[in-house]
Amino acid sequence: MTLFPPASGALTAPAGARTPSPQAPRTGLYTPEQRLRRDATRWTLVQGILAPVQFVVMAISVWLVLRYLRTGNGLAAANLSVVVKTFVLYTIMVTGAIWEKVVFGKYLFADAFFWEDVVSMGVIALHTAYLAGLALAWAPRTLMGLALVAYGTYAVNAIQFVLKLRAARLQEAESLRHGVAA
Repeated sequence: MTLFPPASGALTAPAGARTPSPQAPRTGLYTPEQRLRRDATRWTLVQGILAPVQFVVMAISVWLVLRYLRTGNGLAAANLSVVVKTFVLYTIMVTGAIWEKVVFGKYLFADAFFWEDVVSMGVIALHTAYLAGLALAWAPRTLMGLALVAYGTYAVNAIQFVLKLRAARLQEAESLRHGVAA
């Protein structure tokens, strides 16, 4: 959900979207207070580092999984790569929840990132199912298929976050431009 203030300055949202809390005026993704907390917390930097690390780990893992599916070789490396990706995911989810608490006052499902968090729960469930399947000795091809589904869902979730944060940056730049011009 991306909110764009109309020319009148009133805040609108798509039909059926969750509306921001009435605590402070929101000029985009963050209220002024939330923006200050976002910029002041070290968890913003942690998220900024972990996000590309997780993407690189996933890219390597996708290659290893596809190599196994194509050739039948490298099962141990493919499994290890999915386990590493899962633990990186858990790390970014825990630190992201802490970031969300610092910035928005709740560990998950803050209005600004509600749908991203919903999809994140699905991503975590799929990765955790992989670990369960590995522990229960599911068939390797089943595990690799599950890993690819988990990665596809992660890619959708990553796109959600990138689009949301890009829209927020564009709104902040627009607000600054209007604030300087006024």
